[in-house]
Amino acid sequence: MTFVRPEVAAMAGYTPGEQPQGGKFIKLNTNENPYPPSPAVRRAIEETLERGLAKYPDPHATSFRLVASDVLGVPPDWILCGNGSDDILTIVTRAFVGQGQLLRLPYPSYVLYRTLAQLQGAAAEEVHFQPDWTLDDAFAAPRPGLKLAFLPNPNSPSGTMLSPDAVLRLAEQLPCPLLVDEAYADFAEWNCLSLVRESEKIMVSRTMSKSYALAGLRFGFLVAQPQVIEQLNKVKDSYNCDALSIAGATAAVHDQRWLADNRGKILATRARLSAGLQALGFEVVPSQANFVWCQHRSHAAEPLYRQLKEQRILVRYMNYPGWGDGLRITVGADEQTDALLTTLKPML
Repeated sequence: MTFVRPEVAAMAGYTPGEQPQGGKFIKLNTNENPYPPSPAVRRAIEETLERGLAKYPDPHATSFRLVASDVLGVPPDWILCGNGSDDILTIVTRAFVGQGQLLRLPYPSYVLYRTLAQLQGAAAEEVHFQPDWTLDDAFAAPRPGLKLAFLPNPNSPSGTMLSPDAVLRLAEQLPCPLLVDEAYADFAEWNCLSLVRESEKIMVSRTMSKSYALAGLRFGFLVAQPQVIEQLNKVKDSYNCDALSIAGATAAVHDQRWLADNRGKILATRARLSAGLQALGFEVVPSQANFVWCQHRSHAAEPLYRQLKEQRILVRYMNYPGWGDGLRITVGADEQTDALLTTLKPML
């Protein structure tokens, strides 16, 4: 196709985790929540359907921002909503990074970040994590053309995270804004929301896909100072959140009792999964997310992934050149975790 921009033609494109459309799989590969969302979500969506879908939705998802404001302790005008947190990442990249400029990200981390840079005709600079999954001052070093840095916290695939103090130190050193991607923060011991008040340069993105069990709904949001939100609103699509997703996400974030209960179940199963994998000879990185990253001491990761797939259990095999490979395994329900561990045992 000769009319496509050269940057697009040269891209490999983002490859999401497998989403089988037929048959029955135990799906532990894309960090989805194994439990149904709050019952309030269904009621809110049904009420919206009864009112009809003939009119455009609220372009700023005001109902969500008002409820989330109370939950998060920030004013509503500090919140920008999007069609999943991927939409938020796209909006921020559009706003800050131009053609020929530079986006910085840690490695290994979320592979979509590089794709977003390529779409802008920009370059992505990857700064390697240290062996203990920390970042040294090289991540904050000035460089000509550096316009934005992404920091997944907790990180994928490792499930590790930096402390708020460490994040603030990096942000203060960076010559550009820092987006802290907190897709998995509800499963962690701490988060960086409070840092947004301390620095205009710090933004925090969240998703409703993981901890609220709404991956199919597609709703995410950003917390940043209002003067930043004002500029980002210029860049987003006019109606980037539909009426059903706004209603469902608003009901979900309002039900904090459900979130606390779900979080407790996920953390308990995460501990069981980690212990079970370690008993089978895996080295498991301590996780702050709803997944674990592991490598076996004597068995290669890719054959194990393929053998599990043959048994209709999907995990994520990930290979990072210059770093290594391993398995990222989502924390499922207890029965899914038991099935995984039982199936793995004879393979080892």
